[in-house]
Amino acid sequence: MNHFQAILSQVRTLLSSHRPSLVQALLDSLLTEELLSREYHCTLLHEPDSETLARKISLTLLEKGDPDLVLQGWAWSGLQPPAAEKGPGHRDHGGSTQCATMELGPLEGSSYLELLNSNADPLHLYQLHDPMDLAGEEETELHSETDMDTINCDQFSRLWRDMEGDEETREAYASIAELDQYVFQDSQLEDPNKDIFKHIGPDEVSESMETPAEVGLKKSQKRPFPEELPADLKHWKPVPSSSSSLSCLNLPEGPVQFIPTLSTLPQGFWQISGAGTGGSSIFIYHSEVPQASQPPSPSGLTVHGLPTSPDRPGSTSPFAPSATDLPSMPEPALTSRANVTEHKTSPTQCQAAGEGSNKLPKWPESVEQFYRLLQDTYQTEPAGPDGILVEADLVRAKLVRSSSKSLERELATPDWAERQLAHGGLAGVLLAARERRRPRETQVIAVLGKAGQGKSYWAGAVSRAWACGRLPQYDFVFSVPCHCLNRPGDAYRLQDLLFSLGPRPLVADDEVFSHILKRPDRVLLILDAFEKLEAQDSFLHSTCGPAPSEPCSLRGLLAGLFQRKLLRGCTLLLTTRPRGRLTQSLSKADALFELSGFSMEQAQAYVMRYFECSGKTEQQARALALLRDRPFLLSHGHSPTLCQAVCQLSEALLELGGDAELPSTLTGLYVGLLGPAARDGPPGALAELAKLAWELGRRHQSTLREDHFPSAGVRTWALAKGLVQHPPGATASELAFCSFLLQCFLAATWLALSGEIKDKELPQYLALTPRKKRPYDNWLEGVPRFLVGLIFQPPTRCLGALVGPSAAALADRKQKVLAKYLKRLQPGTLRARQLLELLHCAHEAEEAGIWRHVVQELPARLSFLGTRLTPPDAHVLGKALEAAGRDFSLDLRSTGIDPSGLGSLVGLSCVTHFRAALSDTVALWESLRQRGETKLLQAAEEKFTIEPFKAKSLKDVEDLGKLVQTQRTRSSSEDTAGELPAVRDLKKLEFALGPISGPRAFPKLVRILMAFSSLQHLDLDALSENKIGDEGVSQLSATFPQLKSLETLNLSQNSITDVGACKLAEALPSLAASLLRLSLYNNCICDVGAESLARVLPDMVSLRVMDVQYNKFTAAGAQQLAASLRKCPHVETLAMWTPTIPFGVQEHLQQQDSRISLR
Repeated sequence: MNHFQAILSQVRTLLSSHRPSLVQALLDSLLTEELLSREYHCTLLHEPDSETLARKISLTLLEKGDPDLVLQGWAWSGLQPPAAEKGPGHRDHGGSTQCATMELGPLEGSSYLELLNSNADPLHLYQLHDPMDLAGEEETELHSETDMDTINCDQFSRLWRDMEGDEETREAYASIAELDQYVFQDSQLEDPNKDIFKHIGPDEVSESMETPAEVGLKKSQKRPFPEELPADLKHWKPVPSSSSSLSCLNLPEGPVQFIPTLSTLPQGFWQISGAGTGGSSIFIYHSEVPQASQPPSPSGLTVHGLPTSPDRPGSTSPFAPSATDLPSMPEPALTSRANVTEHKTSPTQCQAAGEGSNKLPKWPESVEQFYRLLQDTYQTEPAGPDGILVEADLVRAKLVRSSSKSLERELATPDWAERQLAHGGLAGVLLAARERRRPRETQVIAVLGKAGQGKSYWAGAVSRAWACGRLPQYDFVFSVPCHCLNRPGDAYRLQDLLFSLGPRPLVADDEVFSHILKRPDRVLLILDAFEKLEAQDSFLHSTCGPAPSEPCSLRGLLAGLFQRKLLRGCTLLLTTRPRGRLTQSLSKADALFELSGFSMEQAQAYVMRYFECSGKTEQQARALALLRDRPFLLSHGHSPTLCQAVCQLSEALLELGGDAELPSTLTGLYVGLLGPAARDGPPGALAELAKLAWELGRRHQSTLREDHFPSAGVRTWALAKGLVQHPPGATASELAFCSFLLQCFLAATWLALSGEIKDKELPQYLALTPRKKRPYDNWLEGVPRFLVGLIFQPPTRCLGALVGPSAAALADRKQKVLAKYLKRLQPGTLRARQLLELLHCAHEAEEAGIWRHVVQELPARLSFLGTRLTPPDAHVLGKALEAAGRDFSLDLRSTGIDPSGLGSLVGLSCVTHFRAALSDTVALWESLRQRGETKLLQAAEEKFTIEPFKAKSLKDVEDLGKLVQTQRTRSSSEDTAGELPAVRDLKKLEFALGPISGPRAFPKLVRILMAFSSLQHLDLDALSENKIGDEGVSQLSATFPQLKSLETLNLSQNSITDVGACKLAEALPSLAASLLRLSLYNNCICDVGAESLARVLPDMVSLRVMDVQYNKFTAAGAQQLAASLRKCPHVETLAMWTPTIPFGVQEHLQQQDSRISLR
């Protein structure tokens, strides 16, 4: 007899009611009785196919070898069960007959998913997979002391591993998580507010008692696609109920009875018995646990337990995989333990006074403990100045090629008005990113920023946000400082990376690690300061261990994460500097952001917070006054590190009393900070520490070990003065400089004092001129400015204050060498970035001769196109322009200059013309107009120019339209105002958007062309062809009467046919007095178009050059043009070669008129 088919038919009848609440309650009951593991329970909840669900449940029940257990489902559903078929292989509780196996033929194919859908007995499957003599096995009885499965667990493990290896099976399980929302939408179509997982009660069971015929008459409603549902339903997630219980009680045989109000039983119990089947009668209890005052009737009640597997606690079914069996199986409906709201429902109409709550499946105790430990680890706020929070701007970024001939990538520089700000910091970015992430794919988010911009602080803020419950999409967050990953060896595992290398080592067992592997999409891994990792470029090409449990090097683990082989589906958050080889590969990251630093207002807010946290609020006003007196230092306030340094020096100066004053250079700032520490230290301690800083910088490192120090005294002194510190997650012997700028200053101090560096080699470390072989790659990018400042500033308040007068005398010879080198430089020959660096060095030197030479040699036309201008750059540039005493023209396009810097440069009287992004300039005008700065507004409008203008994107055309709209608004509101000089004086306009954007953007350009009354050159040719077509030519021709100054019209490569040529010929007489050059090169003009152009040619009295090469007219069209040319003595050249004209004809025409060009 086929027991599987008997059970399957009964389960099918049970599931035919299409009541999701019934299915939920049954699965919860099997979970409560430990017939299912928690993972398999979640998987069955989201099984989209009812037939597959019925087979899986039947296989689970069949494993017990007792078909009577399926009566639980009949009683629970309220359906009348059919008579169970019984045969010799069946046994009841009093029998001992071994459950017979079904006959199974040879297995066809290699898909274990097909076996799961077959009628095969699972006992027979085990015998085929791993043959063994089951006859000798001890018979398993169903009693409370049983502690072993009928099936050997080792056999099942081997079978399950083979099933995992089957690709079809893996894909089936992988699709479960994606289908959960789609599957569970059926029950919400009738009433979206009704919970499909209601507790089952007597009333609900009685309503669901239908005959199979009635069930068959029901018609299923067509399932809508997700996009057809309301938005709230698309994002609805089912929460599995875990509060229902199902108990199996042995009762005397009798007819099937449903007794909802049995006086001797507590509320919620139902008595079910199988008539004529020899099966056990049972009681089902649902909802709350009965109180002690309401015990069930004790007569004849015998409770039977269910056997459990010693290798897989909580599971009695061989088809219920454990956590270790399915490391990659998702667990739907799990959410973070933070901010979880219990889902409340009313169990039955009889229980009107109370509401049950459907809680999430509980984590194992060890996982809960680890979760709380991780929360406690990241909840700690940083102490001291590092804990001061001032929101900085996080801007969406992208990488672009540094040049057309280079493969290196650098951060693109957006216009200030076009920046895409990410509100809410990194935590807000991660919350928004979950909507865009692809299922089961690792998401990489990179945050770039220069040293000292606060990347590590924001990485810590993300960890604290998760610990406080503000990132509910993640169950676990691991933050790993990358300096901890520069460790040799190849015996590391993934758990070492997660648990042992963070700020504090974490204790976690295998159960915790297995739990993490099951839901990698709920894991956030933060790799902070990635630039401190050695040889980052090899991670994308290295090999990693084949499994998370196998040991390999740390480099191999990182390679596995980046290549999406380990912890696939997690979120990787990287913080790094925007340089280095790894940055070149981040263009494929899912999201790129840049920390732009503080604005001037944010810098001042930081100063206020610093003194507030120090308990010295009475010094806030004086500290702000000191900072405002030094505009150069205030411009450097965009760096949080420098803000902190300024606050520390201000605090020390204010404590001394008297007339405090901040230095005017960065060199003076760090001399003021380190001078007192150097005087209190051992002799030569600062020089030794400076040497360490330089040697580490040459190797691109900032972490040092205790044995690097020349003596224990130097190490103790450096720690006590805060020059070095223990970085988070480092070993006890590892130290790091407290900031990158401090390391740069110390390295420059070593270069200024060292006798090991030859004087003639010193200019190379300024990195101002390109050399093929430079010993210094400018990784310590702050060294050039500090070096010049230390050497040229007076020794008494600079080097002498650090190392004493005798040691400072060594810098005299180096000063002469650098002075000679700097005075020989020609600023006009330097690139924009090098010119700005030279200006900074001259400012730090505070030497009149060097400053005078630099500013006097500045070219009159300064272009910073594509070079980022920071607030300090804008300040020092403005100071140099004022000192030069000459007029300048500035090109500030694609520099990302902020409105304050743009306004300060535009307001200089020596700046006569400037170019900047249209969007930024229009925003500046509007800001000045709102503030009432009429004089500065007038200067900004008069100096602005866009000549020549090249539109390369749709944004350029739109910005040009906004400029024209600004002029129209201005003219209508101010009677005395004339045209904007930028619009009035535009003479050359190029349009090069290509074949895709060109046809869409050209109508917008045509609508504003009439505003440019002085336009002389209109170039519509592009290498990729704009293809404005006949329609575009027709629109353009309508504007000719207003373009009275147009001299050059280039319509080459625009797919113009005879239709467009005829339209053009009709409108050309409007330009007869001004047009000098007309080009129709490489279009599709045939004889009709050539004839129309020939007719209008004599009327074009000012035309000198006409180009109609590479068109499609034949000899007839060519002869028409040649005949017309003889009537036009003013035309100098007619370029007419085209492949459709016989060469002999062309030569003949050229011989007749030498003005015809065939080149």
